[in-house]
This record gives sequence, structure tokens and C-alpha cells, in this order.
Amino acid sequence: MRLHICVLSLVLAGPLAFAFPQGFTVQGGTKDAADVVVKLAAPKDLPASTNAVELSSGGVSPAQIAGPGQTDDATVAKYLVFVLPSLKAGQKITVSPITLNHVMAPPAFRFETAKDGTRELNLIEATKKRQVLHYFNLKRDSADHYYTFKPFHNLFDPVDGTTMLTNSSAKTAKDGQYPHHRGLFFGFNRISYAGEDGKKKTADIWHGTNNVYSEYDKTLGTEAGQVLGRDRSQIAWHGSDGATFAEETREITVYNTPGGTLLDWSTDLRSKAGAIRLDGDPQHAGFHFRANQEVANNGKEQTYYLRPDGKGKNGETRNWDAKNKNKQAINLPWNAMSFFTEGKRYTLLRVNHPQNPGETRGSEREYGRFGDYFEYDLTPEKPLRLQYRVWVQPGEMTMDQCQAIAQGFVISGPGKN
Repeated sequence: MRLHICVLSLVLAGPLAFAFPQGFTVQGGTKDAADVVVKLAAPKDLPASTNAVELSSGGVSPAQIAGPGQTDDATVAKYLVFVLPSLKAGQKITVSPITLNHVMAPPAFRFETAKDGTRELNLIEATKKRQVLHYFNLKRDSADHYYTFKPFHNLFDPVDGTTMLTNSSAKTAKDGQYPHHRGLFFGFNRISYAGEDGKKKTADIWHGTNNVYSEYDKTLGTEAGQVLGRDRSQIAWHGSDGATFAEETREITVYNTPGGTLLDWSTDLRSKAGAIRLDGDPQHAGFHFRANQEVANNGKEQTYYLRPDGKGKNGETRNWDAKNKNKQAINLPWNAMSFFTEGKRYTLLRVNHPQNPGETRGSEREYGRFGDYFEYDLTPEKPLRLQYRVWVQPGEMTMDQCQAIAQGFVISGPGKN
């Protein structure tokens, strides 16, 4: 079981160099929460050297001055961001920004370019480097369509970064079981809209059939420090005629947390072709996680799901379908999959933000893919905005842990002066 310890495990050189004169108060909600991401609008006179906060509950936590994320208030120039490992129901914690002088550089995120041109996010600590995330953002190649028809993120073992936990790209549809499911991915397999000629067009972004594809266009911004690493990019959705019918801004923020990897994923999808119907089925639409192919090859019998109503049996899955509208697969606030790969067990929790559209219809597969989808009518006046939180750790999780992290996602945000 993961322990939440609110201490700074760094060597310090001398006393605190700066303390902000007034504190900010963070208050818990109606339930206990864990991994609460707190973002304080940074005062103009906040020293750029600020790198931690002192907590009235005891100890200090690393902090980072960062710009607004996609789901933040864009009018705020800078936020002071830190993660509270735990926050009890109704608890009030006063935090004071401070500057710490370090003997050696604290662990920090850094973006690097891989040999193939894709982007990596690594956590650097002294001489050690742990790979955390891999953004498969290759440009689409018509001669290598199946391999390059959609961007996605791969996730790595949060202990040493040597094991890729996700299923990456494949050259053909025969490379493993259902290789069109890749990493952390978003899309729809039943999309319809009117083309420039006025005729109805359909698109399957999920499978990339009939030369349909989504493509990384450009990076809109990156930030990396001791608390978070953030990547925001623009992605174009292309129909079979090659024309862009929708444009997506996708952002992923990873936080430096003990015991596992915490990340927030968000997207903003806008129409470039009038009214667009986004539809699909639970297996091929929405936001999903797909585990490494080794789970499908050797670990299916050891996969189980942990849900708000309890722990399922190994190999047991729940799925919504049009004929059998399983109520246990509708509008789940969170769901967790525990799977076995490379000789180790991992558990990944996926939290659905309450502001996301519904109804959400869930899908689970024992070979390592799960997520949910919804129907949506996209128009130029009505973009689609989504946000999810993901937590992955070695070993198993409890329902209380899942619930606390889910609660932390709901209440994460600005504190009060």
C-alpha cells in the first residue's frame, strides 16, 4: 500500500532563504483526498526563486512557478503549483511560499528528443534519468500509414522507467492483439459530417481506415521543473479526402509524486467543418488506456478491475452495449485496472472529471484496455472539452486509495488567500 508522507527528501544547505509574509489556505472537501494538485495565483512580487511551500500541518513540499494549464484560468499569468499528498475531509492547511537552498539540484523533469524525433519526458535526479512518458508524435507517413496514423502517449514504470506499460505503435494490424489500441489515446470510430461539397462524410479516427488520420501539427508549449512536466500540442483530424475537419489541442501534465506517476490529461476539440457527430462504441471511442501487448500475450488471466462497487474477479469484465445497457458500466467516476507485465503487477487508476459530458459508457478488456465513450454533437460554437486524471503504481491498490485520488482530482485547484 502506498504511503503519503509530507516531507521533503532533499539535502538542504542552511536555513530557509525566503518566507512569504501571508499564507494561503487550502481546505478539504467532504471526503478524504490524496494527491491534491494545488495551484495558487502567484503574486507579482513572488520571488522567481520560490521552490517550495511550508505547510501548517508540518513539513514542506516542493513547488514550481508555472503558466496556466489548458483547464486553468488563462488570465492568470503564473501559478505556484504543488501537490498535497493528503488532505482530510474539512481539513484546513495554511501554506507559505518559501525558497530552499539546495546542496544539489533536486529531481526535476526534462523534455528530450528521441532518436526517431518523438518526444520524451524524463525525471532527472543527480546522474540518474528515469523515463516517465513518451509522446508518439511522428508526422503521418502515407507510405507507413498504420504506424503513423495517430499520436498518443506511452507510459513507463514509475519506479525505474525501464518497462513500457503501454502498447505502442505497430507496423501492421497483425502485430499483436488489436494493435490499433495504443497507449493513452483519444478518438472516435463513428464520425459524420458534411464535406466541402455538401455530401455526408464519415471518418474513423480510432482505426485510421480509408486514409483517415489524426496528426501532430505543432507544439504549443512545454514546461518542466521539479513539480511538473507539461506538454501542449495541436493535432489535426483529417478525413479520407485529406482535409482537416477538426482541430484538437491536447495537453498532458505529469507530477512528481512519491510511489507512482500522477498525470492530468485534457483536450479541447473544435470543428472545422460545421456540425460534426462524434459517436462510436465503448471499445473504439473516447479516452482509453491500453497496456503493453505482453499483457495480452501472457497475462490476461491475471488482470482484474477495481471499481467503486468493489474488486472484480480475475478475467471478469464489464461492458456497455446497445442491447444490454449494463448500468454498472455507465457514468463511473473512476475505474482501475490491475495487470501483470514483465514479471510485475501494476495498477492504473483512471478518473473521469464530473464536468466531462455524459452519459459515459464503459468498456473493460482482460487483455489490458479500458476506458469509456459518449456521444457528442460538435459545432464551431460548441467545442468538446475533456479532462481526466491517471495514476499508476507498482502492485495493487485499495478502494480507499482510488476514492481518495479521485476526490483529489475533483477539489484540485486554487487555494484562497
